Amino acid sequence: MIRGGARGHGGHLQIRRRWKTTSAQYMAARPRDAAFEKLMDGYKNLLKVTAVQDLILASPDQTLAASFLASASQKLRLNRGAPHFIRRFPGIFSLSGGGVRLTEAAAEISRQESLSNTGDLARDRLIKLLCMSPSRTVPLRAVFKIWRELGLPDDFEDCVISKNPNFFSVENNPREANTHLIRLVGETPSLVPAVDLWRKEKNRSNGSESESESEIRSAFKQEYPPGMKLKKNFRIKVKEWQRLPYPGPYENWGKKLGVKQMEKRAVGIAHEFLNLTVEKMVEVEKISQFRKWFCIDLNIRDLFLDHPGIFYISAKGRRHTVFLREGYSRGRLVNPNPTYEARRKLLHLVLLGKRGGSSSQEEDEGCRHGITESQRRRLEIAKLN
Repeated sequence: MIRGGARGHGGHLQIRRRWKTTSAQYMAARPRDAAFEKLMDGYKNLLKVTAVQDLILASPDQTLAASFLASASQKLRLNRGAPHFIRRFPGIFSLSGGGVRLTEAAAEISRQESLSNTGDLARDRLIKLLCMSPSRTVPLRAVFKIWRELGLPDDFEDCVISKNPNFFSVENNPREANTHLIRLVGETPSLVPAVDLWRKEKNRSNGSESESESEIRSAFKQEYPPGMKLKKNFRIKVKEWQRLPYPGPYENWGKKLGVKQMEKRAVGIAHEFLNLTVEKMVEVEKISQFRKWFCIDLNIRDLFLDHPGIFYISAKGRRHTVFLREGYSRGRLVNPNPTYEARRKLLHLVLLGKRGGSSSQEEDEGCRHGITESQRRRLEIAKLN
């Protein structure tokens, strides 16, 4: 296992004995990347905005009672209360008659994002997710917590799972009452991991260069944080690790794997998982829910920290978020997609803050609006997150 560490004097990476540091110390000593940290500065508020937005969209009349939002402010991490939060983003929210609604601009962005989540694309992402599990099964509630990251429709249970019975089935979880599993049915499709596409391109671009096809066959693209200098010993270990063969994320392996191969398989699964996400990023806690189902017997967060050339973890916003390094350049996706572009527009409104519009004056007494079952479910997910 490659062990990354804190930068020592002169910015050199220290190769140290991992077992002599706690996980928190290991996290604190990680090399920082200013581009990802700056991106997360905006995302801290975007996550709260989308949580409130989802509750609004879950209402039949697209209106959320201000009194309900106030009571849910702690669960949604609205630290200074709901009224302050709504006033802070007048380009996104409007308050009228005791109800919170989306502005026309925010509602249009939401429509654009919804239209980008096409049925076939969402279905294929879900198939790939299930194929990374040797049992072709994962908990339905775990998928529900990452529906936005995977670019699934908010009603994916109906418009993706139920409409594709030849691919998916929902079953009771025999090991946990009142929970369900989603299973891939039928013949397992032949899938190619995203990293294989990079390897093919790398082989084509190398031509007659010294880096041979055998050296790239099991390698991953490495992009270290700016200014991070690696010692010779570390480079040698990385090169050896890059050559190590391993079973891909969609492969079934028959023989027992060594510790290093199991670790590299876990890296391959995490790499593919992040490639499935719309923004090539996810909260560490959310991907950790799949660890058992993907047969990963490792600490996921430490796995990301062990490979700073492939992954980057930010701790902004009181949560750990992991990025796929190769997916970004200067804080933006290298290969943007329509869903990502819609979310960037919403992020722009978040960054504008009070400059984004003018909010209506709040009334002293809010009207009472009924809370739908969909809103309750979304609020429960926000609480779990």
